[in-house]
Amino acid sequence: MPNFLRLIYRTTAPLLLITALSGCAIFAAQPHYRGNAVSQSALKQLVPHIATEADARALLGSPTLRETFNDHDWLYVSQITKRRIGRTQGVLHQHVVSLHFNDQGVLQSIKQYDRKASVKVAMASGATKAPGGSASFFQELVGGVGSYNPLGAGASNSLGGGVSPGAGGGGGGGGGLSGF
Repeated sequence: MPNFLRLIYRTTAPLLLITALSGCAIFAAQPHYRGNAVSQSALKQLVPHIATEADARALLGSPTLRETFNDHDWLYVSQITKRRIGRTQGVLHQHVVSLHFNDQGVLQSIKQYDRKASVKVAMASGATKAPGGSASFFQELVGGVGSYNPLGAGASNSLGGGVSPGAGGGGGGGGGLSGF
């Protein structure tokens, strides 16, 4: 009987271990595909000085974004991200295609950038000051007590109408419809 138990233990223990470890892959973070991926074959069909904005839109779709100060520069941005520790997204792959058109809508140049060309920008230190000074701990704790208004911030505090703060219009006004 002990030999039989030893044989069962030797065969089932590795099977249980493999089964348990293969289940870990179910919980692994899956990559997320973001943006508008551009294929190299589609880019080869866009010939500078010949292709137009309409050709680019037909082949690549709408751009991810357009340059802020030049509406003729189109950007197609794609990323593959994967969740890391603390649920932050880590970029595994990034690809940017920049299309520059002239004022007539004819393609002038195509540039491609990958993650190596990216520039890390540090966060600015400090904080933006809010007008009115800073509240103490006690003021933050009980500062909103008694200021609940179910009608919203701009609603009248009285039942008889009148002018709401910031509503403009002079004089009293009946019916609560100031400014009309």
